[in-house]
Amino acid sequence: MKRLVVTVALFGWLPLFAGEPIVVASKNFTESYLLGEVIAQRLEQAGMEVDRRFGLGGTLICFEALLAGEIDVYVEYSGTLEQTILKLGQRTSILGLNEHLLSRGLSLLSPLGFNNTYAIAVRKEVAEEFSLERISQLTDYRDLRVVVSHEFLEREDGWPGMRRVYGFDWIPEGIEHGLAYQAMADGSIDITDAYSTDGELQRYDLTVLADDKAFFPTYLAIPLIRDDLSPRAQAAIEDLAGTLDDSSMASLNASVVFEGEDFASAARNHLRSIGFDVADGGSNTFDDLIRNTQRHLWLTAIALLTATVVGIVLALAVFQVAWISNAVLYVAGLLQTIPSIALLALMIPIFGIGMLPAVMALFLYSLLPIVRNSVTALATVDPVLRRVGKAMGLTRYDEIRYVYVPLAMPAILAGVRTAAVISIGTATLAAFIGAGGL
Repeated sequence: MKRLVVTVALFGWLPLFAGEPIVVASKNFTESYLLGEVIAQRLEQAGMEVDRRFGLGGTLICFEALLAGEIDVYVEYSGTLEQTILKLGQRTSILGLNEHLLSRGLSLLSPLGFNNTYAIAVRKEVAEEFSLERISQLTDYRDLRVVVSHEFLEREDGWPGMRRVYGFDWIPEGIEHGLAYQAMADGSIDITDAYSTDGELQRYDLTVLADDKAFFPTYLAIPLIRDDLSPRAQAAIEDLAGTLDDSSMASLNASVVFEGEDFASAARNHLRSIGFDVADGGSNTFDDLIRNTQRHLWLTAIALLTATVVGIVLALAVFQVAWISNAVLYVAGLLQTIPSIALLALMIPIFGIGMLPAVMALFLYSLLPIVRNSVTALATVDPVLRRVGKAMGLTRYDEIRYVYVPLAMPAILAGVRTAAVISIGTATLAAFIGAGGL
């Protein structure tokens, strides 16, 4: 018996001594997914366990998650660190960036090799007709149709800065970045902004003009890690330094966007091309769909069940006091006005990333319809039936159990159904904070 107890105890403690998986994250765009997958597969090829947290909702969410220790590594761009995260306001070397990151417990490894900076793209036939090679030449061709992305119009490292440096005295129209390439292909516009590694540059055979006044910041793709990442893992990631140039990154992006290759296959093919013997992955798109659907429903079910219990109990506690019930409904309604992605972002400093903040956000969104329907239904129970219950000598508990709840149940269930619809829809954003789902 003692031997059995010792054995069970040892197995119970083993997980505490087992190495935790390395959490690799990415932002929610194609190139970031690809780079995250390349790093993840390299670590797995080196014998380490990896937990993928891909598709986090943007730069600041990734950076805050790294600071909080929720993730271990993701690929960031040097210009983004300068301009957006550290707000240095000047060109800074990688060594200088590392000096600013040191106090936060973070470090940059060696660049992967390519520079995904802004670029100005021109239709090839237009570039040939007017012999366009440099951005500064555009001052002589004001009749060309220049349309840039809305973000580029507003960023200091976009059009506002270009006007000052290149002397442009006009403001172009704005367009969604994803639509600009199709407009170029249709001949609707002649010039737009681009990212230097966009796969669309190759697909639509566009000409990139030289930044002859060196206006655009350098956006080197660099793994950003926590200092406590193991030396073995750091060494494995360092093996990827300089293995991607602008052209090969653009080809990788194009293979996913236009050829339909999945991220895992594209990353695996790249690693094999540079000499790493990476095994075939076991998952496919259908497996991912099933897994993500299960996670989506699980998130929704937990949040909805919790909100149903809390909402009904809360309604039973306050429905007979008008000013309290109104205050509760007001607060619940106020929560509904917060944009879902903003509410998810607010959860990160409190709960980190993953399932817990997602469930908390979905729980808060589900409260209003359940509480509102429950309070309204309970408060409007027929007074005659309530008096009948009192005349029968029902206790307060029995009155709620046998009179209020049965009569209010249809309206309560309607509130639960409404909350379920809201939760299922909102849960699609849970992937932005690493909770998974569809």
